[in-house]
Amino acid sequence: MSDNNFDKNSKKNVIQFALMLSVICSLLITGAASGLKNLQQENIKLDKKANILKAANLINKKPSKTEILRLYNEHIKEGMVNQKGEPAKIEADDTLHLYYYHTNNVIDGYILPINTKGLWGKIRGYLAFENDGQTVSGFSVFSHSETPGLGGEIENAWFRKNFKGKKILNSQDKFVSVGIAKGKVKNLPKNLQDHYVDGISGATLTGKYLSEGIKATLTRYEPLSISFRQKEMKTLEK
Repeated sequence: MSDNNFDKNSKKNVIQFALMLSVICSLLITGAASGLKNLQQENIKLDKKANILKAANLINKKPSKTEILRLYNEHIKEGMVNQKGEPAKIEADDTLHLYYYHTNNVIDGYILPINTKGLWGKIRGYLAFENDGQTVSGFSVFSHSETPGLGGEIENAWFRKNFKGKKILNSQDKFVSVGIAKGKVKNLPKNLQDHYVDGISGATLTGKYLSEGIKATLTRYEPLSISFRQKEMKTLEK
């Protein structure tokens, strides 16, 4: 075999090997990305369930996956209501989603999804109520783009725990929502303190947007809250 033919064959083999290696690497990367994407989606779902439990005060710190799933399956029921606050079985354009937390099908309270504008992006979380339809039992955030150390404090325990016990009705039983104060709640007039939580220093806009989003959400779900206040919602439908 001549040197020229040898060189040609060598170059051909190198090219074929390179192409084959590229294909194999591409397949491996695609498979890994697909596997990671599925794992990521599972983790997101698990984190949402953990935050729903956290809002309902069924967990404090994040327990194991097994424990999260056990508690969620035992105490959380996903539901839908129409614009009148009545349970709905078929989803429509005006259907509102929520979660009930219960003990043996007796409703202890309900949890509303919060999806609102923040300073740098969406704030997503959950706001839970006792079955009296007016007392907040907890709050949690599972996704946001706020600045760490400033608006990002909305996901921390010290901020979340301030929501517990707050009221969405004033002394005249009128809907007023619950919001974030500009500073400390203790500096507000006495008649407002039950409806606000402490603000975050340096994050006034985050508090403003979150307050507006919470109020807009509670306004949509007010017919449901009225049903709870009138003791019409006691047990889960089987």
